[in-house]
Amino acid sequence: MATPDIAARRVLGAIAALVVGTLTLSACGGNASADSDTNSKGGGGTSAKTSTAKIVISAKDGSTNASINATGVQVSDGKLTDVKMTLAGSGQAVDGAISANGGSWKPKGQLERGTKYQISATAKDSSGKTAAANSIFTTVTSSNSFIGTYTPDNGTTVGVGMPVSFNFDKVISDKKAVQSHITVTSSSGQQVVGHWFGTQRLDFRPQDYWKAGSKVTMKIDLDGVQGANGVYGVQKKTVSFTIGRSQVSTVDVNTQTMTVVRDGQTLKSLPISSGSPEHTTYNGQMVISEKFTQTRMNSQTVGLGGEYDIPDVPHAMRLTSSGTFIHGNYWYSRSNPPFGQTGTSHGCVGLADVQGAQGATNAAWFYDNSLLGDVVIVKNSPDKTVAPDNGLNGWNMTWSEWTAGSAA
Repeated sequence: MATPDIAARRVLGAIAALVVGTLTLSACGGNASADSDTNSKGGGGTSAKTSTAKIVISAKDGSTNASINATGVQVSDGKLTDVKMTLAGSGQAVDGAISANGGSWKPKGQLERGTKYQISATAKDSSGKTAAANSIFTTVTSSNSFIGTYTPDNGTTVGVGMPVSFNFDKVISDKKAVQSHITVTSSSGQQVVGHWFGTQRLDFRPQDYWKAGSKVTMKIDLDGVQGANGVYGVQKKTVSFTIGRSQVSTVDVNTQTMTVVRDGQTLKSLPISSGSPEHTTYNGQMVISEKFTQTRMNSQTVGLGGEYDIPDVPHAMRLTSSGTFIHGNYWYSRSNPPFGQTGTSHGCVGLADVQGAQGATNAAWFYDNSLLGDVVIVKNSPDKTVAPDNGLNGWNMTWSEWTAGSAA
């Protein structure tokens, strides 16, 4: 028979066991909270112990093909309070800024390719509770990315013949994907279509020359676009340029003259000297792609022998990538000037000039009155028509031929 003390201890033990069981049930099956402000009036409600702010870092932790343009941080249901971006390993800081509304952060400049970075971000929700996120990632490498070098440059004024031309540093196998992420439009309303020359060059032009005075806008949205297996674009920008006055100059090899027409009016007729019978000048529409007040010309660089090496050719303007120029000539025979008489060059179009490019010569006048993108047409030469991809000379294709080369 139990004594009163033993009985009392048994009752207390049973009560203690019941309390422990109740606490265990509450912890496993209830709505436990670390907050002390619980709802004592029933309903089982408690305040949340975690922040409602949700931070998203665009480059996922451990990723290896992160964008060099679009990497950043965003937050919903809260505001960013601090974001730190560093070069992983060295800890070198990368400058960036939180937006005025606290909803996003981005670096101030473009990131480097093939570089490992770390981002640490914190934010607070409306209740002041803090959320945090971290990511260590590597940007897309040079070997796994491609870029396109393009012409013309942003903000320039060019002639009516200037196409938009991209040269990519990698072979593009998915031409449709790449072309569809480059759009070229004109304020003139002209339809603009792209044409592929091989696997690394893409040009855009309208059916006829650009309208004088129009503005052309090119939107490049290649960041993250797969151009070939495992090779992604990294460019994202908008470029615009202006079409100047219309100037088209026609070289007639039969008469050895060049007629310069601007906005439908003839400005001048200049005597020229085209290619010799042994080194004829291409026929066709050619676009001025480069201008040099003086430049060196060496016959060996264009596949000829040691026929000439002139270190200071004046007022030179490139018409083809293979070496055709329209330029000044100061080395002609003063006793028998060829201009307006006969072709004496190695395929270029020559104008009378002086050494040093300082005189008021025909070559200087034409140089000063020409823009990149102006058109020079050669006719009546015994040579063939220039190839469309030899320089910026796609105008030598019919519109149907041009559009047939589009991948979009």
